[in-house]
Amino acid sequence: MKTYNIDQENENQRLDAYVSTHIYPDRSRNFCQNEIKKGFIKVNDEVVKTGYKLKEKDIVTVKDYEVETLNLDPVNLNLDIIYEDDDLAVINKPQGLVVHPASSYKETTLVHGLLHQMTDLSDINGVIRPGIVHRIDKDTSGLLIIAKHDKAHQLLSEMLKKHEIKRTYLAIVYHPFKETKASINAPIGRSTSNRIKMAVVKDGKHAITHFEVLGQDLNYALVKCELETGRTHQIRVHMAYINHPIVGDPVYGPKKVYGKTGQYLHAYKLAFMHPIKKEYMTFNVDIPSEFKTFLNQFKIDFVL
Repeated sequence: MKTYNIDQENENQRLDAYVSTHIYPDRSRNFCQNEIKKGFIKVNDEVVKTGYKLKEKDIVTVKDYEVETLNLDPVNLNLDIIYEDDDLAVINKPQGLVVHPASSYKETTLVHGLLHQMTDLSDINGVIRPGIVHRIDKDTSGLLIIAKHDKAHQLLSEMLKKHEIKRTYLAIVYHPFKETKASINAPIGRSTSNRIKMAVVKDGKHAITHFEVLGQDLNYALVKCELETGRTHQIRVHMAYINHPIVGDPVYGPKKVYGKTGQYLHAYKLAFMHPIKKEYMTFNVDIPSEFKTFLNQFKIDFVL
């Protein structure tokens, strides 16, 4: 147990801000708030809210947190590591692989593969999501950033919130377009008719997707999509909203699903400032083989 006496200099400061600055400077604000909510951090021996305003002569007591043991077995998935240094890695996730386990999903995930191939991963997001800064859907392939320590994780998370990480996707969708470029600005939230799905709803979160048509025929089109925001299923929802659902999408596409590989959506490019080295980095991976097969079958020419 550690004790901190509040002086006049720190009076009127929020408790979570004080904890983040003076007690756990290397941890995220979210971590500090959770420690307060759990009752591990008290003021005058009482559990208070995260936004409690400190007063002079308050006594903050802290019970040292215990790092929970990770009960996941490493699995050799031979992950495609595009880039790796001491701070982060960029992974090309294959289609069909879930990013991390959950209470409802106990099968092998990307995290199991990371534990096999990397010795250091951030733990800000808890024991079942080490290193995971952002996610893509199970049946979406492509690039993901992995944080190897908490400082890198926190900085990358802040960059995501500020839209400073440029994420570009390729998608094969139904129906040709009249325009070659456009933007979709439509709020996304939980569907009112089906709670499993997301949808464009009036009170949803701000969401913007920019797209460009790279090639098309009378029935399908290959589009490049850039996310300005990062809502759940954003590209899938937005393309369905404008009547161009992604081919193979079992949730937002036609009831009769094309193929057996899931939605034709691929995160093919990432660009961002390295949070530690302060170097601008750009990564891209080739279009997946199933995309090439589809485009060749329907003789859709395209230029990336």
